[in-house]
Amino acid sequence: MNLRIAASAAAALALAGTLAAPALASPAVDAVSTCMTDNTTGKDRKDLTRWIFIAMATHPSLEDLSQVSMAAADESQRRVADLVTQLITVRCVDQVRALMKAEGSDSLGKAFEALGRVAFMELTTNPAVAQTLQGYTRYLDRKRFEQAFAPR
Repeated sequence: MNLRIAASAAAALALAGTLAAPALASPAVDAVSTCMTDNTTGKDRKDLTRWIFIAMATHPSLEDLSQVSMAAADESQRRVADLVTQLITVRCVDQVRALMKAEGSDSLGKAFEALGRVAFMELTTNPAVAQTLQGYTRYLDRKRFEQAFAPR
């Protein structure tokens, strides 16, 4: 496995922190996804969400919301690199080998998407995060909703 594969897996992981529904996966992808989620700790998943947050904070439309030091960004990159290396080459090596044989290197990204979703969902279960995510509801125009869904 080369670094391009690990990089594409990491990119998929970064994109996975969305609310999108998971795509249907093959048994080989499911096996790697299960292995990865079963073989990461809460700390590992926090490191992943931290890395995703730092990456998103670099977007020009978001950079005014967060100031991330170069040292913090670099440390986050190192932690994720260590985790991805461990997952692919040690913790889930047998499942990854089987996936690569069955479907090729491009399919590894799908397994990382599942891990990213788990990490993201774990983050959103924090009460403060959940409250903030629901905060917009106090500004909804309830009368418009009632009108839109009133019996006709």
